[in-house]
Amino acid sequence: MSSSIVETVDIKASVAISWALWSDVERWPRFLSHVQRVDPLDERRFAWQLALPGVDKVFVAELTEVVPEDRIAWRTTEGVHHAGVVTFHRLDDQSSRVALQIEYDPKGFVEHLGAMTNLDSVLANYDLGEFQKLAERTASGDFE
Repeated sequence: MSSSIVETVDIKASVAISWALWSDVERWPRFLSHVQRVDPLDERRFAWQLALPGVDKVFVAELTEVVPEDRIAWRTTEGVHHAGVVTFHRLDDQSSRVALQIEYDPKGFVEHLGAMTNLDSVLANYDLGEFQKLAERTASGDFE
């Protein structure tokens, strides 16, 4: 049984800023709370280490589509079945919308529980909120 997550967030930062932050894999652990680390293996493949409630995951994902300031899509090649896309939408010169869509196969009790109770969507929404804060701080010139 496959599960889906679809979440969006509106950000007071341009698409260029949102794109620049999200496309930098070294920043992902700063706003994706469950991501411990992402290590580039080559230009298109990355090794991920996740810490989720009750379970740790390690897998390799590859980029399947990269369109600058528009979309980044990926799928796993080792470890777990997981695929997703993040898209960037211009609202006006100073604001953007980021949409995240993930498809995955929950394994084990904890992941099935997360899918059934929408805890996975809550976590994705939280992470998008953290990304929003980072992007808005960056847009205002308030760097950490």
